Amino acid sequence: MEVLDALLRDLDRSSVWLELGVLAACIALAFGISRQVGRNQPPDSVWIGRRTIDGLLFPLLALVLVYAARAAVAHYQPVFVLRVAVPVLVSLALIRFIARVLTAAFPKSGLVRLVERLVSWLAWAMAVLWILGLLPVVRAELESITLTLGKSSVSLLTLIEGSLSAGLVLVATLWLSSTFERRVLDEAVSDLSTRKVAVNVTRALLIFVGMLFALSAVGVDLTALSVLGGAMGVGLGFGLQKLASNYVSGFVILLERSLRIGDNVRVDGFEGRITDIKTRYTLIRAGNGRESIVPNETLITQRVENLSDADRKFNVTTNVTVGYDSDVAEVQRILCGAAAAQPRVLQTPAPVAYLVNFAPDGLEFSLNFWIGDPGAGTVNLRSAINIAILDGLRAAGIDIPFPQRVVQFKGDLPVMAAQAGQGAG
Repeated sequence: MEVLDALLRDLDRSSVWLELGVLAACIALAFGISRQVGRNQPPDSVWIGRRTIDGLLFPLLALVLVYAARAAVAHYQPVFVLRVAVPVLVSLALIRFIARVLTAAFPKSGLVRLVERLVSWLAWAMAVLWILGLLPVVRAELESITLTLGKSSVSLLTLIEGSLSAGLVLVATLWLSSTFERRVLDEAVSDLSTRKVAVNVTRALLIFVGMLFALSAVGVDLTALSVLGGAMGVGLGFGLQKLASNYVSGFVILLERSLRIGDNVRVDGFEGRITDIKTRYTLIRAGNGRESIVPNETLITQRVENLSDADRKFNVTTNVTVGYDSDVAEVQRILCGAAAAQPRVLQTPAPVAYLVNFAPDGLEFSLNFWIGDPGAGTVNLRSAINIAILDGLRAAGIDIPFPQRVVQFKGDLPVMAAQAGQGAG
């Protein structure tokens, strides 16, 4: 009750309408500046957002203006509304910063919404405690609760502050790395693999430096990390050997550029295009839409066929069988014409049809053609060419035989067959 009485006394002594007018003017000015600055910004900008008020710039400008107005008004009279507005805007800026960065870094993740809600509840709870003047009391209570870890005692407040600091450092690292990639690497580096390794190294370095600052800020002795580093080395040498090998292999692939994003490869019988190279695994998407997750160590230690390393042309084949009485030259002309009519088929080298086998049912031909965009799919193109081949053969009167089998009986016919023949006669 004493807290509420103090707030009511501050409210009675202050000029509420004057402060509300100043607050409205600060918010309007912050909105106008943010809207003017954000005209040429992309919709996924962390600073502006999609509707100006969604970004980080608006609450930050409002916070600066309100804090300056609060300091100016406090010289002449007690303030209440502006004093309450400061923690509210601080919480809003924190929520907007974390939400925008996580949305930009993980646009398709459903977990971002949950994290945003948890951050919102925590930030508004801290704002309420700040306004009521209970934040120092809560901090003192948390400081008095200690946890014993071996020979050391750590307060609950230190653990909470360390967790919050680590979370903010992680979010800031994601923001800085994405900004560095978008503003610097996209213009300076054209190769996707080189850009990927630069982003991974930058992000790892920023996270490491940020974590050191966060641990130092909460009073953790950094000299103890040497023991932790030795323990992690032993763990990597034994329990995490495969995991460490995959991570190292990922950086080796990106640095050597033996395999690059966009290459068509065949690994362990699976053929497709490399869509992304992660630090631990590589994603390979086949033409039918199936996606394979291949550990990076496999790409280093096993045989991998890079179908795009020397030549970007991709060979596709389709087979067809016609009757033995067909004109071979006419069949070859129809097959090559059906492939050449497709715009995706390369004219150099030209499509070619071979008579590859004298099959039991007819003459077997193999049509070979080349394309330059295997990422667009091969099954759909093969289907279109097969339909054109079928129409061409039917128009030319060339027969596509059904499977045929000849059964010969040596000696007398079986009794059942003979009786059936006499009954039919």
